Amino acid sequence: MRALFLLSILTLLVFGCDAPTSTTTTDNIVTSDISNFWQAYDKIQSTTDTSLQMQYLKSHFLDIGTPGLKAIMEARRYQPQEYLDAINNYPLYWNSIRANTNSADKYAQEIQQGINQFKKIYPDYRQAKLYFEIGVFRTPGTTMDSMVLIGAELAMSDENTNTSELPESMSHLKDYAKLNPINDMAFLNVHEYVHTQQNAPWAYDLLSQSIFEGSAEFVAELATNQASIQSAITYGKANNDLVREKFVQEMFSPWIYHWIWNDTNNEFNTRDLGYYMGYAIVKKYYDDAADKKLALKEIIELDYTDPASVEAFVENTGYFPQPLAIYKEQFESNRPTVSGLKEITQNDQETSPDLSTFEVQFSEPMDPRFRSTDLGELGEEHFPKIDSITFADDGLSARYYVQLKPNTTYEMVIESGYRSERAIPLVPYTLKFSTSN
Repeated sequence: MRALFLLSILTLLVFGCDAPTSTTTTDNIVTSDISNFWQAYDKIQSTTDTSLQMQYLKSHFLDIGTPGLKAIMEARRYQPQEYLDAINNYPLYWNSIRANTNSADKYAQEIQQGINQFKKIYPDYRQAKLYFEIGVFRTPGTTMDSMVLIGAELAMSDENTNTSELPESMSHLKDYAKLNPINDMAFLNVHEYVHTQQNAPWAYDLLSQSIFEGSAEFVAELATNQASIQSAITYGKANNDLVREKFVQEMFSPWIYHWIWNDTNNEFNTRDLGYYMGYAIVKKYYDDAADKKLALKEIIELDYTDPASVEAFVENTGYFPQPLAIYKEQFESNRPTVSGLKEITQNDQETSPDLSTFEVQFSEPMDPRFRSTDLGELGEEHFPKIDSITFADDGLSARYYVQLKPNTTYEMVIESGYRSERAIPLVPYTLKFSTSN
């Protein structure tokens, strides 16, 4: 889950055959899906018949894949057609990455050393299995259950990887390759290994998810004695107060994508700054602790299913200048609200059944990509049929197009799935009205 990438169409066309990777493993590190992929790739390149290409993809790669391949496909929602689309695009990228991915066994040794170092500092570890995989460019590394899943097509790139064909929407992959992530393999995989030791696959809001990710980054530094190469960590250390000031305005939001797994489209021009915030919080806790072994155990075993436990941990770090209760109160008071209605009135008992549209107004501009309307307490029979919802250009209102029946009471909840441009969720609003005969 470190530096996860959300994209869709990808690549892979390479000329010639390299020696396939060995299918042997170092302890619990499995590399066989890499060699299977390239065998499927070479067969696919032998024909332009797309039906035959799909057959080769399945028979040589997907159908014989390890549990790790199935897991990364599920975790990142990879589809067979995406692989074929990738195979028929961006040949320069794949021509330059093939040799790196075929060196998986070499890096397995280095990764095992990093994992062994982690086990030394955290003797209560649970065994996890690590799989090298070829994905479709949405993650260099993630986890599922007790499996660490390496997206080798990203994690094994370097400054020699040819990214010239990638579109602007994938520009962050160009920057990522320049960081030589292949030299960071042990670090990346200790980070992911830490996730397999945590008690949940993810957390419940921005603050907790930041700690979830940042703690894995910090523990990886401890275990490998290597500094993180993430640009977020470098930028955050140089601009801690500025980043923290912005973070507290959003940290109780359930929407994390302005800070985690995002692009550089923010005021800092730096992706994944939530990683830094979590890193800074747990680092302060560890640095201030008299018993480092106990502090590390508490960091790794923090209960991410319990908001009270997470917030108590954060309070104990003393990282924020004020108590969390103050920030939470400020967050709630600054949430956007439904500020008005047009063409309809709350609790009106004589709404015309011929009404086909009405407007919901907001206290601040909302992000038009998101909307959410649900049943009220009266249930499905009292929920109006909604044909569509459109936003005004300024984001200050949404127009509902509905079909109503006469002599009916309606109830609908305009939910917190609506969010502001800063990803702050709307205070839910229940709209109730009745139509006339």
